[in-house]
Amino acid sequence: MKLLVTVFLVLSFCELRQAEDGKSSSSSNPLQDSPPVSERAFSASSPQLSAEETYSAHMPEHLLCDACRAISFQMQQYLEKAESKWSLAKKPGALLSESEYVDALENSCSQSWENYGVKEVNGVKRFAGPGLKSQESMSVMMTGGPWPARLYMMCHSYLGESGEEQIYEEHRRRPGGLEEFLCYGAKKACTRFTHTKDRIKVKSLQSEL
Repeated sequence: MKLLVTVFLVLSFCELRQAEDGKSSSSSNPLQDSPPVSERAFSASSPQLSAEETYSAHMPEHLLCDACRAISFQMQQYLEKAESKWSLAKKPGALLSESEYVDALENSCSQSWENYGVKEVNGVKRFAGPGLKSQESMSVMMTGGPWPARLYMMCHSYLGESGEEQIYEEHRRRPGGLEEFLCYGAKKACTRFTHTKDRIKVKSLQSEL
């Protein structure tokens, strides 16, 4: 009887060790049951542009708000950079001269705009670049093409419409408030157009350059 009990215990112990060894082997190779990396990787493709987005000389209406926000951000950056150059040489609160703020704003519009492009977020085209919060990390941004020229024209249209002096005054009055001044409010790019003539006004300002 004692012999049978001993044999039973030995067999049970062996089975338990085999089960533990199998479990340990499985846990030591966590990639064994995992899908290949290529199956788990995200996929992204360049946005497909419409005929208007590809060939129009003007900024498509659905991108006007993003473009305006990018332009106002760049104007602010160039003005702040110009101010930082003379902040130590002049007394605090000193204003840029007319030629200084005009040059800063002209340079902001005449830059290459190479850091801006269009990406597709949830099926909607959006501008992306400095000053614009990205709404989707895994997406492809399309730079170059018609976008730099459109931003250049749109930026200069704001200089022609509002004037460098007024833009600089707004910058001094409300630091960081150029976006609200240029892009929001009645008939502005980030406010829905209610009349067709408002759309034509923006495009005509771009055409005059």
